Amino acid sequence: MHIYSFEKLEVWKEAIQLAVNTYKITDLYPNEEKFGLVSQMRRSSVSVSSNIAEGTVRLANKNKAHFMTIAYSSTLELLNQSIISKEFNFISEESYKNIRLEVESITNKINALKNHFLKA
Repeated sequence: MHIYSFEKLEVWKEAIQLAVNTYKITDLYPNEEKFGLVSQMRRSSVSVSSNIAEGTVRLANKNKAHFMTIAYSSTLELLNQSIISKEFNFISEESYKNIRLEVESITNKINALKNHFLKA
């Protein structure tokens, strides 16, 4: 089986795990949030890895960097939604801290990748 370049990136692997964790956490949300926070959090978490993958296949480094910016933005969108979730007690303090740690690691790696593309 062929492995694409994005599949070798540690940041992409972390972003996939972030999406998996987000789906697991949001399974515990109240039913009335199914089309609210649950939907938004799942979409933003999936967007992170999707934009990393899409960006790596772009030909121009400026385009690659642009997709990293979108991935970064989606990561912070998820963090914001997690803060709101914590305020409503939909997630525990521990779950919130775990998401925050994942976000910090991923955003640092996305920034490094974006800077790499802009300098190349």
